[in-house]
Amino acid sequence: MKSILNQVLEQKQLSKQQAHETLLQIASGKLNASQMAAFITVYMMRTITVEELAGFRDAMLELCLRVELDQPVIDVCGTGGDGKNTFNISTLASFVVAACGQPVAKHGNYGVSSVSGSSNMLEHFGYTFTNNVDVLKRQIEEVNIAFMHAPLFHPAMKTVAPIRKELGVKTFFNMLGPMVNPALPPNQMVGVFSLELARQYAYLYQQTDKRFSVLHCLGGYDEISLTDAVKVFDNKGESVLESLYYKSALLQPDEIAGGDTVADAATIFLNVLKGKGTEQQNAVVVANAAQALITCKPSLSINDAIEQAREALRSGEAYKRFKKLLTIQP
Repeated sequence: MKSILNQVLEQKQLSKQQAHETLLQIASGKLNASQMAAFITVYMMRTITVEELAGFRDAMLELCLRVELDQPVIDVCGTGGDGKNTFNISTLASFVVAACGQPVAKHGNYGVSSVSGSSNMLEHFGYTFTNNVDVLKRQIEEVNIAFMHAPLFHPAMKTVAPIRKELGVKTFFNMLGPMVNPALPPNQMVGVFSLELARQYAYLYQQTDKRFSVLHCLGGYDEISLTDAVKVFDNKGESVLESLYYKSALLQPDEIAGGDTVADAATIFLNVLKGKGTEQQNAVVVANAAQALITCKPSLSINDAIEQAREALRSGEAYKRFKKLLTIQP
């Protein structure tokens, strides 16, 4: 490990194989806390390469507990780490997508750079995290959405959990999160915190048979924020989409803020699901849900996707899915 540390500390890149082997060493507990912290810190100071990202991804997938859901699911998530502290947009969008008839395997974790991640939110409402495949399949069958708390499916990563928590900032593990969903979803919509990472994600997804959309809002958000245009990479290529494309006016950052506590974020979360969200909060959730629907079904027009998502909120169907999910516990 000393040679690998010297290599990265000298700003030299790792090969895909070296990255793969190093992550396996980290996961096996062969490194001490200082070595792990030093290695992680390097990637907070320089850009990760495509080869390194692919090597880390492959190691994580090799070590994870796989889940066969037998459904053409989509994961709707962001890397986190954009520091914008928005409310739980992708989690809400996931329930909207499920209410539109598209199965969702939501991969999530606690927030790092924001007050409330998807795991914080569901835990707040009494959801019990599980890696029981039978329970997850039942959730998909009855609610069209299953939630997978990342640490339960990546047990080898418990060695770095304390260090990540102490650092309290985004690390390359945030970059990996959307790529290592244990259900291996054939559809993926992911928001990332930088344009460079968006291009890397798009390149790696192009090497697979997934239907994908990789998003980066040009204002720095890892989702469609409607505060600025959004760069979208998908199977067809790349585009820059303005808020009007999603049938919305341009929003202000404070209109999609998540509050100062998990309780604040939970209030917004319930209000949106119950149809009591602000026009701006609804618009940003609908935009992300619509993009997810189009990811799964590229022939769907943006007008139809927006209308489906709006109706899922307006009718209360997304809220029903949320309430039902909370009753399907291990």
